[in-house]
Formats: sequence, C-alpha cells, structure tokens
Amino acid sequence: MGARSKRSERCQRCRMLVQHCICRQIPLYPLETRLILIMHRREVSKTTATGPLALKALPNSELRIHGHQGHPLDLSDLNLPERRTLLLYPGDEAPTLSESLLARDNRPVNLLVPDGSWRQAAKMWKRLPGIEHAEMVRLPEGQQTRWGVRREHHAEGLATFEAIATALGIIESPAVQSGLEELFRLMVQRTLLSRGYPDL
Repeated sequence: MGARSKRSERCQRCRMLVQHCICRQIPLYPLETRLILIMHRREVSKTTATGPLALKALPNSELRIHGHQGHPLDLSDLNLPERRTLLLYPGDEAPTLSESLLARDNRPVNLLVPDGSWRQAAKMWKRLPGIEHAEMVRLPEGQQTRWGVRREHHAEGLATFEAIATALGIIESPAVQSGLEELFRLMVQRTLLSRGYPDL
C-alpha cells in the first residue's frame, strides 16, 4: 500500500490542505449569540462544507449531527425560557431577520443553522424533533455567494459560512460579519489555489 502524499494531508482544525492551513488567521468571537450548526452525518466529512470553519471562530457554538437511523437528533433541550431560538430558513413565509424583529424580544439568541443545500435546509425543520419551538427567519435578499467551489442551485443560495456571517452581522455587529467574511475570503482563495487556480 503506497504512502499517503503529505500534499494531500489536511489540517485537523481548519480542514484545509496542510500547506494552505489558515488556522493562524481564524479570529475568535466569544459572542452572547450561540450558534448551533446542524449537519447530516454524510456531510460532516466533506471538505467543501464551509460551516465547520465558522465554528472555530465562535467558541460559544456547537455542531449537532443528524441522520443516524434509530437515533433522531432532538433539539428540545434548546427550548429555554432565558434564550430565544431562531432558525435560518430559506422560505418566503419566514420573516426577514432584522433589527426590528430582534427588538421584539431581547433575550440572547440560539441561532440554528442547517448546513446543506437550499432544498435540504427547507426540509430539515419538518423532520427534527424539538425544532418546532424555534422561530423561522430568513436572511435579507440581495447577497450573492462568493463560494464557487460547490454548486448552489438556488438563485439566492449562500454557503453556510456566508449565511452565518450575515446573520451574526445583524444579531451582533457589522464588525463580526466583516471579520468572518474576511476569513471566508481567505478560505475561498486558498481552496482555489489548492485546485490549481492562480492566487486571486
């Protein structure tokens, strides 16, 4: 069995190829908002999944995995009186996340973010026990994705990382959004570089 090339090894933290590691550039934002990233078990190991990198910048966050047969992911423990739970949902029926929406309830936020395609995210809320207490919200329209590595079939689809950054820009501050977006730009740049594109 041949030895594995070191050029194909990935950093265990940022999941980039080791020669393109971006760990030193990851900012830390210990926010009051708590991010809960929800991923299907088949998606967790995919290197094109952008959500896990956002977790590294947000220490008050966690990954929850669904899709294990016989062991459905139960989110009912997030239904706490001292926190408000918002679910990013890509449907027109959901109200737009905004300062005015947040002003109606000033409790700290649990932000549920489904990772996956637009279609997967739209179905997830119907399938996970305990998610019914969450308020569905959608992001403001107009932003276009900068993630050209994985095809998005929905016209307004964003990479999970971009969606998280945009949401936290509204919930927390524009400074948090810009810092996360800078990390995302670096991730895109290094990913394209590793695939043979020039340094953009």
